[in-house]
Amino acid sequence: MTTSHLLISREGAVTTVTVNRPESRNALNAGAIDDLRRAALELRHDEGVRAVVVTGAGDKAFVAGADIGELAALTPASARALSQRGQHVFDLLEHLGKPVIAAVNGYALGGGCELALACTLRLAAESARFGQPEVNLGLLPGYGGTQRLARLVGRGRALELMLRGHAIDAAEAWRIGLVDRVVPSADVLPAAQQLAAELADKPPLAVRAILEAVNRGLDMPLADAQAYEATLFGLVAGTDDMKEGTRAFLEKRKPVFRGR
Repeated sequence: MTTSHLLISREGAVTTVTVNRPESRNALNAGAIDDLRRAALELRHDEGVRAVVVTGAGDKAFVAGADIGELAALTPASARALSQRGQHVFDLLEHLGKPVIAAVNGYALGGGCELALACTLRLAAESARFGQPEVNLGLLPGYGGTQRLARLVGRGRALELMLRGHAIDAAEAWRIGLVDRVVPSADVLPAAQQLAAELADKPPLAVRAILEAVNRGLDMPLADAQAYEATLFGLVAGTDDMKEGTRAFLEKRKPVFRGR
């Protein structure tokens, strides 16, 4: 699955996707976006993959933004199409049906911050920096950033980040809830892969149901979201994994989940 813009490796049930454009601090050009789309579609349908880690090549940047040269050439029509394409790809990652862990190993700016926001969980190196600086280019975030950032950290904090266009360090990102954990820079990828391996060991149907309940339920009225939760609870209760999990608990042994 390795492409001209991505390095893709697999260990057990965990796949690591590395944006591999270190010469441009892993900026997301059109080719990288298309490669992420193809990778997401393949990973979604690969039952052997139960968790995914996304990171950037090198130790300077996770993804430092979009390709400014491409942005400078945009027309209103092509800009709208680019935004829709990026949103589609990041929606695929958010709704992959399995956990996606961002190992943020450096700058996560613009499209890079939006990529991290689309992941299930975010681990940040102490050296990482986050921001949505599009306003400084006369633009706004276009890959879902205006929506995901506000939902994650709240309206006021999101607006300050987007309107000022400044970057914050990993400690501040953790304080406002933008990232879930900050680790020493050398440990960020191993820590993300270890977390992914832990999640990959969980029953995949229950994991998928949890992701669906949260992702979809947050956009529903509470009563509708709880009804959706109850439906998913009923469906998961009929799986072999549920029977194995409860049986293993009663028998005081480790369960073996098979995704059935």
